[in-house]
Amino acid sequence: MLSWEELEKNCMECRNCQLCQTRTNVVFGVGPRDADIMFIGEGPGEQEDLQGEPFVGAAGKLLDDMMSIIDLGRHNSYIANIVKCRPPHNRDPEPEEQDACIGYLRNQVALIKPKIIVCLGRVAAKRIIDPEFRITKQHGTWDQRGGIWMTAIYHPSALLRDASKRPETFDDLIFIRKKIRELKLRILDADGNRVY
Repeated sequence: MLSWEELEKNCMECRNCQLCQTRTNVVFGVGPRDADIMFIGEGPGEQEDLQGEPFVGAAGKLLDDMMSIIDLGRHNSYIANIVKCRPPHNRDPEPEEQDACIGYLRNQVALIKPKIIVCLGRVAAKRIIDPEFRITKQHGTWDQRGGIWMTAIYHPSALLRDASKRPETFDDLIFIRKKIRELKLRILDADGNRVY
């Protein structure tokens, strides 16, 4: 396992797949490096590629709003992606691109040691939870592996395209809050005060 400094350096210099040829920035991840909760998406979009930070476009604004419903945010959760470079035209990352990049994410998870992982969308859920994962049927359900509780919710981009999925996602967020309380996790607000 690499240290944070080694991992970030290797990631920034990565040329393991074709995505390195079209990226503007490597999008490493953001948030406290000891967070109990980790959100994982599929890959950076255009704004993320330009700014070098995950979930900063319209989907990122919605993710921030979704997280705030249950007192989470970038100050107390870590946000990363399956691949660190933007797939052209925001297409799904190809399996070989995921394979080339997944080691970085695994190293991040090993360093952070989150208690809960929330997969954002089907691509992340299939890679992290189960290759047969069906987001329409299994969102909001829990799986546990290696002491980490895992769930998946609709990707914010999907919610922007189809607002009818938002009530289900609200319920999923409430279930996440329930799991946080059940596990007695110590979650702080931006001022350092305990919210859970």
